Amino acid sequence: MAFGKTRVEAFSDGVVAIIITIMVLEMKVPHGDTWASLKPLMPVFFSYILSFIYVGIYWNNHHHMFHIVKSVNGAVLWANLHLLFWLSLIPFVTGWMGENHFTQLPVACYGFILAMNGLAYTILEKTLIRHNGKKSLIASVLGRDWKAKSSVFIYAAAIGISWLSPAISFVLYGVVAAVWFIPDKRIEKKLTQEVPKE
Repeated sequence: MAFGKTRVEAFSDGVVAIIITIMVLEMKVPHGDTWASLKPLMPVFFSYILSFIYVGIYWNNHHHMFHIVKSVNGAVLWANLHLLFWLSLIPFVTGWMGENHFTQLPVACYGFILAMNGLAYTILEKTLIRHNGKKSLIASVLGRDWKAKSSVFIYAAAIGISWLSPAISFVLYGVVAAVWFIPDKRIEKKLTQEVPKE
């Protein structure tokens, strides 16, 4: 059975907004009015910036992906909730990593949560393709995804490296974010091609 996608998009937007709100509330106001009083908050701030970018990337790509599907079903609803579950854990690992100034275990757990988000997003993609059919617009746009595969490899490497150098792992997480920063151009290109010329 197929359903309209409007409620899924609205619910997802609401959850993402709450996630961002929780993250920013984790940043405590410094007890002081000097630049020196801001220094202890820098790890938390840098963690917030990276996580904000990640959440923004997922929201952007989620928006693009749902723009090209016509309907959803029960499997898609659960796949979407699965993604939102892992996204909702980002504020926790963000705060843990920042508060502990990028120590090994929090940085490794941060990478694990990012990897699970990537896996959940891939599952959502596959579920949407299965529901909408192999000849659907989403199936024609989303073929082999080199970015997703390379991201998993980088996450795995970063998790392992975190036990030797958490700083390098943090940089690798930033590299993945940079790769995904621009929304999927394949979707925009396909939509542009399908717009009738006047």
